[in-house]
Amino acid sequence: MSFRAVLFDLDGTLLDTLEDLADSMNAVLCRMGFPAHPVESYRYFVGDGMEILVRRALPEGKRGDEETVRACVEAMRAEYGRRWAEKTRPYEGIPTLLEVLRASGILLAILSNKPEEFTRLAVAHFFPNRPFAAVRGLLPGGPRKPDPAGALAIAAELDLPSSSFVYLGDTGTDMETAMAAGMYPVGALWGFRTAEELLAHGAKKLITKPTGLLDLFPSLINDRSAQGPKPGPSGTERT
Repeated sequence: MSFRAVLFDLDGTLLDTLEDLADSMNAVLCRMGFPAHPVESYRYFVGDGMEILVRRALPEGKRGDEETVRACVEAMRAEYGRRWAEKTRPYEGIPTLLEVLRASGILLAILSNKPEEFTRLAVAHFFPNRPFAAVRGLLPGGPRKPDPAGALAIAAELDLPSSSFVYLGDTGTDMETAMAAGMYPVGALWGFRTAEELLAHGAKKLITKPTGLLDLFPSLINDRSAQGPKPGPSGTERT
């Protein structure tokens, strides 16, 4: 395999956004008179766009109430607009990974189900040197992962075949997106979901820290200690 680009998910992969998302949604729920959730519950609420997050967080009897959903989505956008950078930070090792990849000529891009405006705000704020050749969030009415349209559009924009991309994400949705787009799916175990979910949805490699991704780019790791990847379940690798 010879890869020339990496397509990253954002939340749970590059940035730990969980607390800001949970705090924002819980504030909305409390204002509406609904029960809040523990932060850990949001690991399974997020990942598929803001509207899906709202529906998952609402009481079961309210998830199909379109008026309530619309009101909560609007309130969530406003609340998250105030909180999105309070506790969010890049995961440890991400800046180093991006620096090494960019310096070595590997093209970098982001595809997120986060709304477009928040995706671009977060990238500009937390990665001010902007090492990314393409950044795409979710546009109103646009295709949402696991639809591969966004991933394929980025490949076309960078004028590369999809098979030359590593796709790094932390959810089953990400792994399905990578598989559908013909990219190599790698699961980030520091993110929001489990190894079991990632494997069940097509992950071919699991990594426990960001720099583990460099094992897919042998020419970049000459100065790293020669330590082979540890075998993972179902024929995958863990690094």
